[in-house]
Amino acid sequence: MSQPAKISASPRSTKGKSEARRLRSSGKIPAVAYGKAFPATPLAVTPKEVLSVLKGEAGKNTLIEMTVEGAKNLLVMIKDFSYHPLKRNLLHVDFVEVKLDQPVDVDVPLIVLGKAIGLAQGGVLRQVFRTLPVRALPNKIPLKLETEVTHLNMGDHIATQDIKLPEGVNIRLAPELTLVAIVAPEKDRSAEEAVAAPGAAAGAAPAAGAAPAAAGKDGKAAPAAAAAPAKDAKKK
Repeated sequence: MSQPAKISASPRSTKGKSEARRLRSSGKIPAVAYGKAFPATPLAVTPKEVLSVLKGEAGKNTLIEMTVEGAKNLLVMIKDFSYHPLKRNLLHVDFVEVKLDQPVDVDVPLIVLGKAIGLAQGGVLRQVFRTLPVRALPNKIPLKLETEVTHLNMGDHIATQDIKLPEGVNIRLAPELTLVAIVAPEKDRSAEEAVAAPGAAAGAAPAAGAAPAAAGKDGKAAPAAAAAPAKDAKKK
């Protein structure tokens, strides 16, 4: 396991939008750190350090050693963060305290390897889960989980229980749940529409002529439609 990333933080005693603006103008952003036995503590951090972690190989799953000015160091992970909707600059970060002897719940990418036999049989690879919810100690979180699909024929699948896991890592899904499958292609909607088209055209054709337009569901002329011309004739 690589060494924890390092982030420096300083306590902040005030809150609100004006404080957040002041922090951002000084090159920092508001943050908060909390844990099971650690009350929520407002902090200020440098966005560059946070972005360096988020863009790293482990992303949010990176273990971080946080140096807090005037307080003890914390072992944390990024729980959540937000960007400006237009400028896309980092606005706020939540850190959660972790313990090396206590497992955490995170999401890990699922990578599919190989080309399934079923693809040559006309099948389509369907990956149901792009990431998997796992539980592991903070320093044992895998960067990714991989599964080989070369052997899969049409109709075959890979379930949770088929994934090879590092020691101490568990997937928080039902063992029989399908993660990846080779399935038959879906029916072409345009083909279905083509089948329905003759019926639609037949229904549309009478609209071009006056008499067929009055036909009812049973193919006979609707009484109301037949009476209308006679009524008009009397007026003349």
